[in-house]
Amino acid sequence: MGDVFLRRLSRWQADQYRDQLADLHVAAYDGAAHGVTARDAAPVRDAAVHDATPVRDGAPSAEPHGRGAPVPGPGHGPGHGPGHGPGHREPYVEPFHSRSRFRERLAEHSARPGFDLVIADSGGRPVGCAYGYPLPRDSDRWHGFAGPVPGQLAELTAAGRVFAVAELVVTPRERRRGIGRRLHDRLLSGSGAALAVLLLSPADAHATAAEAARRSWGWQPAGRVRLPAAGDVGDALEVFVRPLRR
Repeated sequence: MGDVFLRRLSRWQADQYRDQLADLHVAAYDGAAHGVTARDAAPVRDAAVHDATPVRDGAPSAEPHGRGAPVPGPGHGPGHGPGHGPGHREPYVEPFHSRSRFRERLAEHSARPGFDLVIADSGGRPVGCAYGYPLPRDSDRWHGFAGPVPGQLAELTAAGRVFAVAELVVTPRERRRGIGRRLHDRLLSGSGAALAVLLLSPADAHATAAEAARRSWGWQPAGRVRLPAAGDVGDALEVFVRPLRR
């Protein structure tokens, strides 16, 4: 294992690295089954958070997740649903963590004001990356919040002081070296925000290694938010926040 250096990429550089970062993303998810440790786990298993979906205002849209073809929900799929005959098949949608879907998300997210991306470089190739962007002041992300939106979260969103962490991945062969934590800290240190936020599915939120990492990295649960057409993500996503130094 060689030395690992962190560096920020501009929007133009992010576009130039898109294929390499897509390969990294796929490798990180393919290796997730082998497990991660609390030392090097991202808040979401060294992988993308649900913020990393195509959005209107920064809120995740409901799209199929997983490595294979999407699994239809109850009453859907071949032979189900209104007007669907026995021969009907749902249109194929690329898995959320596929290479092509990641490339699309990165292109969309990198166009956002305040987009920031940090890579971990070893021998001239990326072995980890983290990126995010500020939520717009007029974001409707919290409209489906379960109960009252915490005052600090609502106020700082309206003030443009909230930074959404959209991706944090480390290639499996470079884990257990603290690279994930270094990427996490470098990304947030340059955000200029007062609060960082991420959204996770309940399954990701309560994965043992991920929970331990979030706690040690300063993330706190803030509630749940229900998103329109939640799809296979579930009815609600867990909201986590992390205060940042002003």
